[in-house]
Amino acid sequence: MQRHTQARHHTDITPPGTLLRYVQLPRLMRQYPHLPVFALYNFLSGFFSIGLMAAFAAILHTPLIFPSLGPTAFHYFSRQTAPTASPRNAILGHLIGTAAGYFSLVVTGLTTAGSAMANGVTWPRVIAAALSLGLTAGLMILFRASHAPAGATTLIISLGILTQPWQLVVLMIAIILLTLQAIAINRLFGMPLPLWSQSPAPTKNDEP
Repeated sequence: MQRHTQARHHTDITPPGTLLRYVQLPRLMRQYPHLPVFALYNFLSGFFSIGLMAAFAAILHTPLIFPSLGPTAFHYFSRQTAPTASPRNAILGHLIGTAAGYFSLVVTGLTTAGSAMANGVTWPRVIAAALSLGLTAGLMILFRASHAPAGATTLIISLGILTQPWQLVVLMIAIILLTLQAIAINRLFGMPLPLWSQSPAPTKNDEP
């Protein structure tokens, strides 16, 4: 019932007679089987958004693509009304994860130690990984910015995969670019991803 209410709302704001109304996802999900249509939308939006980020990374030779970008894209295109999928939570969550990951490297003296994938997991690395994830989880709850993919971001840093400050800046730029893509794509197809945040009534299934 909620899905159909959202669909009517977002179809109504599309000017009648425009070509865009024929690609509005809520309209298509009313006319055709919901699951295949939504699955196709997620395939196309995920393919386009991550493909574009990977192309930018190849052209610019910068780490604009990394593992935790994938689950963030999934949140943006499949959980548009969830607070954890809002641009606010995604950007703040990854920012917290980035800061916590680098802090853990500093306090354990691993900023120049290389990657755990190449050098193995040492005891300082154990402390860095545990500290980074603990800080990320606690601070996301404290700032009401829960976004699960940020837990992967902080481990990417604390495990030494991305450690240089310029790489961390590029990482955050990638999150912002993906966010802008997600807003544009969702709005184009009539899906309710907010520009920044939303505060729906909490339910027992919502994440903090």
